[in-house]
Amino acid sequence: MKEKKYIFSGIQPSGAIHLGNYFGAIKQWVELQKEYTGIFSIVDYHAITVNYNPQKLQRRILEAAADYIAAGIDPKKSMIFVQSDVPEHVELAWLFNTIIPVSELRRMTQYKEKSGQQQAASAGLLNYPILMAADILLYKAIGVPVGEDQIQHVELTRTIARNFNRKFGKVFIEPSVILSRGSRIMSLADPKKKMSKSLGEKHYIALSDSPKVMRKKFMSAVTDTGVTMHEKKKSLGVYNLFELLDLMTDPKTVAKFEKQYQSGKLSYKELKETLAEASVRMFSSFQEKRKELLSDEKKLRKILEDGASKARKIAQKTLHEAKEKMGIV
Repeated sequence: MKEKKYIFSGIQPSGAIHLGNYFGAIKQWVELQKEYTGIFSIVDYHAITVNYNPQKLQRRILEAAADYIAAGIDPKKSMIFVQSDVPEHVELAWLFNTIIPVSELRRMTQYKEKSGQQQAASAGLLNYPILMAADILLYKAIGVPVGEDQIQHVELTRTIARNFNRKFGKVFIEPSVILSRGSRIMSLADPKKKMSKSLGEKHYIALSDSPKVMRKKFMSAVTDTGVTMHEKKKSLGVYNLFELLDLMTDPKTVAKFEKQYQSGKLSYKELKETLAEASVRMFSSFQEKRKELLSDEKKLRKILEDGASKARKIAQKTLHEAKEKMGIV
């Protein structure tokens, strides 16, 4: 029997899935599940490391599940589950806490950024990368499809696996990073920052946004004033729009706008309208499927329960191996 090759990734249930999430992660997951067994988690324990609304959390978990499936994740090929439904994640994370120095966690870029935005950063925010390592290593995943901002965390995961194996004996695989083409989509309103829901509505395009909202957001996107004879390099805003153009249209359309830009005759209005219509077309079937899924909450919860049941079988086995090596069982 052919041995299964697992990949692991997850997204926080912190609101609508946007273009950055889709091109940086989910689109790649859909393609990778043809070759690997995908383990895709809705990582609710990660979501509570920063301020959140407890009353909205369960609804957002269901919306995230609907987003996964509507985007093309097949529950028959991949496991889709809620992180907190597999308690082995946090138990393994605690074991890893005993073998990684605090200095390693304090140097994490995301911790520095997020802790700087809070009056008092939680210990959970500091330990976030350890839980992420447990998420991945628990399934002996050979690859982790993530965006550029998570590369440092995957490198720490590799370090933790290496440290554990060296200290207690071989249990874990050091996973590889799998980057997608659209691994760094920037904010439409502030292209110096990565597209994120935390920045506000005008900064991102949600896959679930209505056509009217998509058009409005694209038309408001930051660009620049054009090029001169001495400056042919695109500004950050224009570069970001061309990145999206490349991801959402065909090479002929990209070449057309590239030629116009280089000649200094590009109409930003036309570019934005083209992107808006491409976005509306690309996600119309997604929106229909998402609506259908959310209308049957019982079916969605059953998919999540089945995914958690399959994931736990793998997780329990790995955790037992780790505890045996550590002399705990």
